[in-house]
Amino acid sequence: MQKVLIIGARGMLGQELVSLFKSDRDYKVTAWDFDNIDVTDENQVKEKISKLTPSIIINATGYNAVDLCEKDKAEFEKAKKLNGKAPGYLAKLAKKLDATLVHYSTDYVFSGMPELPEPAGCGGSCNSCSLHEGFVPQLGFDEDAIPEPVQKYGKSKLMGEIAVQKFGEKYYIIRLSKLFGKPAKAKTAKKSFFDVMLAVGKKNTEVNVVDEETSCFTYAPDLAKKTKEIIEAGKPFGIYHVANEGACTWHQAVVELYRIAKLKTKVIPVSSDEFPRPAQRPYVSTLINTRLNPMRSYKLALREYLKNK
Repeated sequence: MQKVLIIGARGMLGQELVSLFKSDRDYKVTAWDFDNIDVTDENQVKEKISKLTPSIIINATGYNAVDLCEKDKAEFEKAKKLNGKAPGYLAKLAKKLDATLVHYSTDYVFSGMPELPEPAGCGGSCNSCSLHEGFVPQLGFDEDAIPEPVQKYGKSKLMGEIAVQKFGEKYYIIRLSKLFGKPAKAKTAKKSFFDVMLAVGKKNTEVNVVDEETSCFTYAPDLAKKTKEIIEAGKPFGIYHVANEGACTWHQAVVELYRIAKLKTKVIPVSSDEFPRPAQRPYVSTLINTRLNPMRSYKLALREYLKNK
């Protein structure tokens, strides 16, 4: 029986991880949240986790108030502590304990301006050739793409990635995007985008939704299952992109949401200028997965989520 420590156990992802691992008799699960441990306190991390001696540490904590940390220096400091420094503390201890560390990051570590891929064999030496026929480039960022965050939140998450790689040894950095699932049990947790838009759609005959910021959604139960799969398959340590298939804009996602929910609310596409926010968002931040079997489409996951609400 392996000891697994899940930190951030009352979050949207954390609660799914706890449920999944507890259902497997091969694991002895310890589920901690902010009232059990302060991961930004290195001494506390050393003392409490060393006594537990887990073989797997899953860090599902995170600061995600994107706009708040952009405009407030004190909040940015909080983001740097939780997203940037804490993963390093966990990585150091995991290495000392010979434990595997799982840490989650985000598509927001990328700039939003991916390079346009070329057809295999072209090499960019021609303007037009038969190799281009039928070629549809996949726009986005794979696991080896160079991170260039355009806002403070993304910078804090990149700090965490760098810390894990610097101080860790046996680790998985899993990048996700646009997480949705059952509401978190934590008091400070935010509602998922789909929950917010479902409530808005039921109250209004039409809604304006940004038709930009192309990325993929990630269903929390699917992410939890994929995390367990990565660990149990003994995948090479490193960076993985885990998101449901089907890149889309916010507008396209809401159209799909209302279609499945059978809401007649009209969805009007607008530019991001209609909803000015302190933090810049990547224009395209689709996570391209080249190292794992693909997950099901977000449309299927969304259908399941709404069915179980």
